[in-house]
Amino acid sequence: MSGTEIDDGEDGGGYAVRAEGLVKRYGDKRALDGFDLTVRRGTVHGLLGPNGAGKTTAVRVLSTLLGLDEGRAEVGGVDVTRAARQVRRRIGLTGQYAAVDEVLTGRQNLEMFGRLFHLGRDRAKARAGELLDQFGLTDAGDLGVGKYSGGMRRRLDLAASMILTPDVLFLDEPTTGLDPRGRGEVWESVRELVAAGTTVLLTTQYLEEADRLASHITVIDQGRAIADDTPEGLKRAVGGDRIEVVVAEAGDLGRAAKIVARGGAEPVVDEAERRVHAPVADRVAALTDAARTLQDEGVAVEDIGLRRPSLDDVFLRLTGRAA
Repeated sequence: MSGTEIDDGEDGGGYAVRAEGLVKRYGDKRALDGFDLTVRRGTVHGLLGPNGAGKTTAVRVLSTLLGLDEGRAEVGGVDVTRAARQVRRRIGLTGQYAAVDEVLTGRQNLEMFGRLFHLGRDRAKARAGELLDQFGLTDAGDLGVGKYSGGMRRRLDLAASMILTPDVLFLDEPTTGLDPRGRGEVWESVRELVAAGTTVLLTTQYLEEADRLASHITVIDQGRAIADDTPEGLKRAVGGDRIEVVVAEAGDLGRAAKIVARGGAEPVVDEAERRVHAPVADRVAALTDAARTLQDEGVAVEDIGLRRPSLDDVFLRLTGRAA
């Protein structure tokens, strides 16, 4: 082991990113205030938080763009403070906005990045072709980037960050401003990168994006990690499945509440929305029984269904703010 690598024991090799007690100050303000993070190799790890929570600061520290005031961090077992140059050789970084040149073609952009990374002329051309094919841009490779859609530009930006096939790719708000089709294109590209062995740390405010891509999520607020689990684990923490009924007449809310809460759970009634819901254990049986009983008792229903907690619910519960 070299002097810049940290021995983390038997399980150390399972982590691509580790951070302990990170502190970053801007005057009297702490953008990071004892932030901890572990990211397993070969996964997409989501980093969620409100605006100003410290997400982008954490990425900049881990990618060596900012220095630390306190704590330690490593990428691929290499300390980001003591061996920043080694870390940079192992990572890729894609920011919130595409960094490609709109005047050049997609192929010329990738060749330019290859030369900037000190690939020879022939190798840079070959690598550009490989990446255009990998990201589904071969047919558009000789078009000016100014003619690309938003999703195509972001895929080209991702391709540029993969010139040296990094061990870890930092994606900071990668689909900001994209339409649903463009977001879907970027998501598919990210999945393919991870399938090929790259670890991705994804910061995003789109909770659907984190739910679709991430196998593990850390929630950050006021510079600290306040939750860390799988998406399903976070959802379970704020409550299980619920049955929800919207009645046609507000006067039936009381009867509906008793029916959906027959298992002993405490119902929640929203009079303004004519809505009642309560937690359930056996999802299908509870829904079937409630629907039958409501019909038998003559309660007119506008809507009935099962609802699982979403990451929006998790976000609201943990931060006190909607995403």
